[in-house]
Amino acid sequence: MKKGIHPEYRPVAFVDLSINKTFIINSSAPTKETVEIDGVTYPLFKLDTSSESHPFYTGAQTRIVEAGRVEKFRAKYAALARKAK
Repeated sequence: MKKGIHPEYRPVAFVDLSINKTFIINSSAPTKETVEIDGVTYPLFKLDTSSESHPFYTGAQTRIVEAGRVEKFRAKYAALARKAK
């Protein structure tokens, strides 16, 4: 590899601000802040959401969609039952 053209690849602490969870993974993400975890100083990158809190990955999004489908089904057949009486 050529020297001086690649970003630094190092352990970075990512903080999910929506659930206040910190995880450390290797990254070349640019950071200005640092945080100390277990006596080791890591560059800090703040996230609004991550796979830990995003509805698609947690399953909350599909539950909402399913609940909407069930309610539509019940409303549809409740109306048909009223017409039959």
